[in-house]
Amino acid sequence: MSQQVIYGLHAVQALLERSPERIIEVYALKGRQDERLLPLLNELRRLGASVQFMPRKALDDKAESSQHQGIVARVKAGRGYNENDLKQLVESSSAPLFLVLDGVTDPHNLGACLRNADAAGVAGVIVPKDKSVQLNATVRKVACGAAETVPLVVVTNLARTLRELQQLGVWVVGTAGEAEQFIYDSKLQGPMAIVMGAEGSGMRRLTRETCDELVKLPMLGAVSSLNVSVAAGICLFEAVRQRR
Repeated sequence: MSQQVIYGLHAVQALLERSPERIIEVYALKGRQDERLLPLLNELRRLGASVQFMPRKALDDKAESSQHQGIVARVKAGRGYNENDLKQLVESSSAPLFLVLDGVTDPHNLGACLRNADAAGVAGVIVPKDKSVQLNATVRKVACGAAETVPLVVVTNLARTLRELQQLGVWVVGTAGEAEQFIYDSKLQGPMAIVMGAEGSGMRRLTRETCDELVKLPMLGAVSSLNVSVAAGICLFEAVRQRR
C-alpha cells in the first residue's frame, strides 16, 4: 500500500472531510493547545484515528519541514490522474476550464496554483511528468486543501495532451510575453485550457506552437513578469468573469 505524509492544518482538515478512511496515523506537537488545532485533533480521535504527541524536533523530522503548523499525518496515497482521465474531465461540465502548467518546479507555486484553480472552479490542473514538481507534502500544505478537490493530471507528453484536448473540443490559450493580444481581449468562454509557462523561460517551444491562441497580461511597471501563481489567478478569474 502506497503511503504519503501530509502536514498543515488545512491539508489535514481537507483530507479528514473528504477521505477520512485514508488517514493512518496523526502526529501532533506536544504542548500545543489552541483553538485551531484542538478541534481538529478531537475530530480525528472521534473517528478513531491514532494521535501521537511529540516534541518539535521529532515532528519536524516527520514532516521533513518546520512549516507543519503542529500537525503531521501519515496517509494512504490518493487517486492519481493521467491522460486516460482527460475525456471524463472534459465531459464533467458543458464548459470545463483547465489550467496547464508547463515546467513549474517550485512546490509553493504549484500549491498556490491549485488553490487558485479550486477557487475558480477548474476541472483539472495538468502538468508534465518530467521537469515539473509533483504533488508532495509542501504542495498540499500551500494548497490549503485544494489538493484534495482539484484533480492534478500528470501527463507524459504535454504537447500531445494539448492536441488531445483540442480534439475533444477544448480551446487552448497560452500566455506569452511576446503575444500581441491582451487576455482581456480574448474570448474565454466554452471549453478552455489556459497554459502558463515556467517563470523566466515561459512555455516550451512545442507547447507554444500547439496553442490555438497566445495572450499576455499588460505589464505597466519595471518588472517583466509576475509570479506564475499570481498570473494564473489573474487569467483564471478573467475567465470566471467572462463566464458569469
